[in-house]
Amino acid sequence: MVTVPCLITVAAGVLAPGHLGELTRYLPFELVDDVLESTRTVQRRMRALPSRVGIYFVLAMTLFPAIGYLRVWGKMTAALEDLNLPRPSEKALRDLRRRLGPAPVKALFEAVAVPLASPRTPGVAYRGLRTVASGGLNSVKVPGSDRNRSWLGKKITQLGIAGYPALRIVALAETGTRGLLGAVIGGKGERSEVPLARKLVPLLRTGMLLLADRAYDAADLMKEVSAAGAHFLIRGSATRKPPVDEVLPDGSCLSRAGGLRVRIIEAGLDVHGADGTRLGDSYRLITTLLDWRRYPAGELVGLYHERWEIEIGHCWYRSSCAAFSWWRSFVVAGFRFLRCPAGAAVEARRACPAFA
Repeated sequence: MVTVPCLITVAAGVLAPGHLGELTRYLPFELVDDVLESTRTVQRRMRALPSRVGIYFVLAMTLFPAIGYLRVWGKMTAALEDLNLPRPSEKALRDLRRRLGPAPVKALFEAVAVPLASPRTPGVAYRGLRTVASGGLNSVKVPGSDRNRSWLGKKITQLGIAGYPALRIVALAETGTRGLLGAVIGGKGERSEVPLARKLVPLLRTGMLLLADRAYDAADLMKEVSAAGAHFLIRGSATRKPPVDEVLPDGSCLSRAGGLRVRIIEAGLDVHGADGTRLGDSYRLITTLLDWRRYPAGELVGLYHERWEIEIGHCWYRSSCAAFSWWRSFVVAGFRFLRCPAGAAVEARRACPAFA
């Protein structure tokens, strides 16, 4: 056993537990206080559990999702034993979370949810364009409470109605790092991905390149992405039959989709199995990168597969977060909330801390 002494600088008095080691460097006190001020959730009187401590407590819970409130509090204050801090009850910590509500945590996420890597980092950019991917997730189940069923309904599958409600999540992430830039949850009657994806368009910026699957080839969505200053590379559905305006030397062609000037790339997929089997398929890519010399069709076909970064992120949410996800509050940071019941937003219900 090796003992390594270190000096820990903390705030004074009841604000001392507002410290999460290295994480505090990225979410400093000043930022948390500003978020609390902007959302009007600063405590009206100084309590044993002030609002700033509540924010860091919520963050600590996402770091330790498998343990209860008091054990999370113990990890927050493990290095502060000499300060004789009061040990709150579980009820006090629950009331602290209810007093805060989801607004400050959501605002904190939106303040820090930005692209993580520099443009020179491999896998995050293509010819000067920062690549981001968007995709949907429909397999995160929630408890079958009356409130959840009234908001989400039940998931309908080919075999019938599933036993539990499920979240329809559409997320936007940076490729390479899979850093989440935003997400939305759709309630009952909002299961289609395209209307939810349109709510994420304001997060796109000039110089970004959106990669998305064939569910996103709706004309309205593509026009909004282009109007935001971003480019896109989207797989077109099999039912789309775009007109050919001009055939380019690399085999791609110029066309129009909903009045938007686009470029169509026909790609072939040929898979050879180890046992000698061979599978082939073809797909169509739609993009606003019209210059065939600067953006060769072969490179774009290879680049499109970076879209799977969002699917890998979804896999992480399911496997790493879902195991203990329903023991935390129902509304979490990172989502641009739709029709979420207010009670579910503040009560300590079983739900998902993913994306926090």
